Amino acid sequence: DVGGTQQFWQDMGFLGARDIAIVLLNVSHDAPPRANFTTVIGDATDMREFADGEFDIVFSNAVLEHVGDFAQQQRMAREVRRVGKRYFVQTPNRYFPIEPHFFSIPYFQLLPFRVKVFLVRHFEIGWYPRLRDEHEAREAVRMVRLLSRRDLRRIFPGATLYGERLYGLTKSYTAYAGWDGR
Repeated sequence: DVGGTQQFWQDMGFLGARDIAIVLLNVSHDAPPRANFTTVIGDATDMREFADGEFDIVFSNAVLEHVGDFAQQQRMAREVRRVGKRYFVQTPNRYFPIEPHFFSIPYFQLLPFRVKVFLVRHFEIGWYPRLRDEHEAREAVRMVRLLSRRDLRRIFPGATLYGERLYGLTKSYTAYAGWDGR
């Protein structure tokens, strides 16, 4: 699980499953590892500590949009494809009206960078408190880059894309491969 937590897998009923080992890759430790969990501090864009095809499944939920610019997102996708025999990567849709991180302002993600920084510096927006410091605000905005269906097609060639819909609009995409021999 790239960027995941033990709590997620515990909530899904996988804590202590004897026949399943879960490796959590994060930039910092989530919690002391329990039962069938191993935690690894690492970088989603450079998983050199893992061999090609080392994992039966690589899973990542709402992390791809946080690794940086498009080049870094491409590197993460390449690494996911390299280390996993199968993969399942979910990310919000860039063109859904509500941006899940800064959800107070419809289509926030489509505003110019400087406007987003201004708004984050002057208002509490979504999950973010008002960030008065210019550098902090710039980093908060820079660390969320949503992807479109076209972007996902480019970085996950040959994958199946599933669009999760809400009120007739595509809210998020999941790129997956490996289950049908692809």
